[in-house]
Amino acid sequence: MVLYTAYLRYGVPETLISDSGSTFTSNAFEAVCKRLHIHHEPSKSTRGASYKNIIETHFNMQRRLYDSQFSLTHTPLELAQVHQRFIHTYNTTAHQGLWHEGFAPPIPSTVLGAASGRRYSPEELVRKFSRAVFPRTTNRYGCVTLQHYHFSVAEGLSQTPVLLWVYGEEVCVVFEHVVLAAYACRYDWQTHKVTDIHGGVWYATRFTSPQQSLLPLTAQDCRVIYHPPLPRGRMPSHSSTQQLFLFKLGNTGEGRSA
Repeated sequence: MVLYTAYLRYGVPETLISDSGSTFTSNAFEAVCKRLHIHHEPSKSTRGASYKNIIETHFNMQRRLYDSQFSLTHTPLELAQVHQRFIHTYNTTAHQGLWHEGFAPPIPSTVLGAASGRRYSPEELVRKFSRAVFPRTTNRYGCVTLQHYHFSVAEGLSQTPVLLWVYGEEVCVVFEHVVLAAYACRYDWQTHKVTDIHGGVWYATRFTSPQQSLLPLTAQDCRVIYHPPLPRGRMPSHSSTQQLFLFKLGNTGEGRSA
């Protein structure tokens, strides 16, 4: 999801440099690089000392500088807001490395502001990540269906396209790069099918409807519903019961009906 968001915002790079962590050596990551024609160069640290990796060390130092601010948050929404302030501060603050390289001003947003990789439409990019993401549209109640599993994602978003990301043993529902809900799941990477979805956590986001429901729903109220597939060639049977009238008409004996 992080990779998709970065490529959607800034374009797809020709070369990607990473450390040798398991995330960047996974088959799923390598498959995405291959489909997007990205040359991946994993850097290797001496004797497994990852702290000597200049990229990883740099970002860890920046993250540590903001740890105290992160620790003061109490909800995922507050954490997201503080994280956005951190990104803005980082991108608009003079960088010593850029100063040594002779950039004026040595500010990341100025130096890299016009930089862009190869552009893909959101639909094309989704197809490149098709092994792990499923585009869906919510119904009027904020629910989606994934391979016979029907579940709620956000009451405030009806008839809205969202993305269902499968990662590990979890499926996350994302809209405009924000995680709305997450469910535990089992996913078969060979058949590309979900075999189980259960549980569920909803997050307070800026898309949450400000108008409270008459009967607020909880995770216990909205259960995952599984609709088993019908055997091939069989259609659902319909009852032959006759439709009853709302008011039954009868003869009063006076030429009128009541």
